[in-house]
Amino acid sequence: MIHSRTIEILVGAFMAAGLVAFFFLAMQVSNLSASSNGEGYDVTARFDNIGSLKVRSPVTMAGVRIGRVSAIGFDRKTYEAVVTLRIDAQYNVIPEDSFAKIFTAGLLGEQYIGLDPGGSEKYLQGGSEISLTQSALVLEEIIGQFLFSKAEEGGKLE
Repeated sequence: MIHSRTIEILVGAFMAAGLVAFFFLAMQVSNLSASSNGEGYDVTARFDNIGSLKVRSPVTMAGVRIGRVSAIGFDRKTYEAVVTLRIDAQYNVIPEDSFAKIFTAGLLGEQYIGLDPGGSEKYLQGGSEISLTQSALVLEEIIGQFLFSKAEEGGKLE
């Protein structure tokens, strides 16, 4: 009886540890874990199309997460998406002529912003705007352009 009770307790502890590990894995995948203390500075960037970019999406440079998307808005005058990036305070030497691109990562298609450094000697500060941007690639548009170009080629008589 005691041996069976010990096994039941060990199995229960193992299951509890598995559930805790599963919870932490889910938090990492969904970008809900708080790995930053909230200190940093805000920078804006304007895009023609942000695809499925979301608030709390990562902002990376050279593959290292340096911040997160803190807000997404729409400019009614220019018809552009205005994305606010919260850059961690320790990354305060990013050239102001850096280039912001929207990339897609992983099998689930999570989108994030990647920054390519420029060559300026001036750095981004709170309230700065990144003027060099590249919008998200939308798969449907790429396929449509490909099919349209193939249809044009097939329609020519020589």
